[in-house]
Amino acid sequence: MQYELLVGLRYTRTRKRYSGRNHFISFISLTSMLGIALGVAALIVVLSVMNGFQKELRARILGVASHVQITGLSGGLSGWQEVAKEASAHPQVVAAAPFVNAQAMLSSGLGVRGTLVRGIIPRLEDKVADIGVHMVEGRLDALVPGEFNIVLGSELARALAVLKGDKVTVIAPQGLVTPAGILPRLKQFMVAGIFEVGMFEYDSGLALIALEDAQKLYRMDDRVSGVRLKLEDLFRSREVARELMASLRGDLYVTDWTRSHANFFRAVQIEKNVMFIILLLIVAVAAFNIVSTLVMAVTDKRADIAILRTLGASPAGIMKIFIVQGALIGVIGTLIGVVAGIVLALNIDVVVPFLERLFNTQFLSREVYYISELPSDLQRGDVLVITLVSLVLSLLATLYPSWRASKVNPAEALRYE
Repeated sequence: MQYELLVGLRYTRTRKRYSGRNHFISFISLTSMLGIALGVAALIVVLSVMNGFQKELRARILGVASHVQITGLSGGLSGWQEVAKEASAHPQVVAAAPFVNAQAMLSSGLGVRGTLVRGIIPRLEDKVADIGVHMVEGRLDALVPGEFNIVLGSELARALAVLKGDKVTVIAPQGLVTPAGILPRLKQFMVAGIFEVGMFEYDSGLALIALEDAQKLYRMDDRVSGVRLKLEDLFRSREVARELMASLRGDLYVTDWTRSHANFFRAVQIEKNVMFIILLLIVAVAAFNIVSTLVMAVTDKRADIAILRTLGASPAGIMKIFIVQGALIGVIGTLIGVVAGIVLALNIDVVVPFLERLFNTQFLSREVYYISELPSDLQRGDVLVITLVSLVLSLLATLYPSWRASKVNPAEALRYE
């Protein structure tokens, strides 16, 4: 073992015969180490939670929305079967389903709510969306044409105070022109099911009916609002949308989920970047505490440095001794932080409910946030970047004090010894 490493490791350890000054230096080293560990652990946990939010948000939005959507420029789409067939010929498209989107007012005996009504074909809708697996009451295939059944989001059903089997009145905004004036079109539907996808936006503002019932209610004849597509790789949706726009015939408009929900994902990504920068400052502050630790150590070890110099140690060797001492603090702090951060990120679903029960509060209210649970998605790349940045900051913090140590004059240091 080179003497620089041996002496550097010796300086890092605390011995009983050390003076109070040495104990104080060791205390500052310990706090610097714990500060780095805390900052690294916080960075790993926060970025894992932000990744989890991004992943969960994408899964829940695309479980109700679509990867790619084809609509007519005139507001309606005729011959959707042909459009779906042409779109399905693309190698990335795995499923296609028609839909009718329209606004409506839902009324029950105890409440009135405005909502989005979507007409669907259940067997096709199950192939492009995940609503069927989120049914808490009833089944999606209960939407049989002509029976005028309706499936409501859980929050919407709660607001209307209805259960499966109850009646709701759907009021269409387009009116009927009669000699007595314009009267609203309305139809009574029976609640055949309730779904809960876990996003308040959809659970409180979406109602599903059979496609043919929607066409009759909104007088669309055989037209639909558009066709929804599910892709094999959702991250290629923009590329697929461009290719379909060029290949499909007719006056069609093709859009994808990155455009229709871009603000959500852009906001999460920006928040993740900002949180990384903010929490990195914690690591930086803790890392640069190593500067004060080494400056005090250099002052305390001036006599030792002078003796080493007289024994033939070079200035570069003295510099390496204190680089080893400071780097060891950074390495140990980083490793502790990485282990603690990984353990906490992998068990966030246990820790957060425990804290909520302990403080009798709910961190994420369903009425305020899209996602009411705290998800976590630990990514190897984030852990690697955080570890490297922490080690680099720790190493940089050792350079100036180590350089000062290498400039100690042996004669001056030993004059009063």
